[in-house]
Amino acid sequence: MNRSAATASLSRPAQPGVRQPDVRQPDVRQPDVRQHILDVARPLLLRKGFTAVGLSELLAEAGVPKGSFYHYFGSKEAFGEAVLEAYFSDYLGEIDALLAGPGTGAERLLRYFGHCLDTQVGDHMQSRCLAVKLGAEVCDLSEPMRIALDRGIGAIVERLTRCIQAGIDDGSLPSLADPAAAANTLYQSWFGASLLAKIGRDRAPLDAAMAGTRQMLGLATEA
Repeated sequence: MNRSAATASLSRPAQPGVRQPDVRQPDVRQPDVRQHILDVARPLLLRKGFTAVGLSELLAEAGVPKGSFYHYFGSKEAFGEAVLEAYFSDYLGEIDALLAGPGTGAERLLRYFGHCLDTQVGDHMQSRCLAVKLGAEVCDLSEPMRIALDRGIGAIVERLTRCIQAGIDDGSLPSLADPAAAANTLYQSWFGASLLAKIGRDRAPLDAAMAGTRQMLGLATEA
């Protein structure tokens, strides 16, 4: 059917007793396009940071036009906030899987921190901590991004707190006066170790964080 015929067929009035075809405009806000942009952005931001990644580079990498970007994100700041929210959503899912597995509370905590150590060294770019990469850079640039970071980190500490309490309850960890404070201290230790390992290109700070974690939790160090 040519264009004029198609237009004429759509403009004809409905005939009584004849069911008209269901003609709808396509939904241009496709969630998979938005997610695709976020997925492409993460490794770029992990390599270069937020400020250094220009919109043109991102769109070229994603293969989408500029209009599509602003269709989903009102600004680069809103885009950065969405990237962080997507990152923490994925990361919290990983934590839940690690901490919900079999074993005592102590075993599950060590499984999680062992995962942290393994993914912050070597060539695991996609698994690197985006909070470590962007934390210092964006907190003074964007309040919404700072809040997204703070909210995501708070959710991690909350999960660690629950697992520490589970370890105390099942007897695999000694009694701690304040499990929440212990969880916060452990997260801060690993966050700093990840940054120092990145600066020095050396895993020694992460190994030290693991040793400190075992000591804080009253667990024997590995031989």
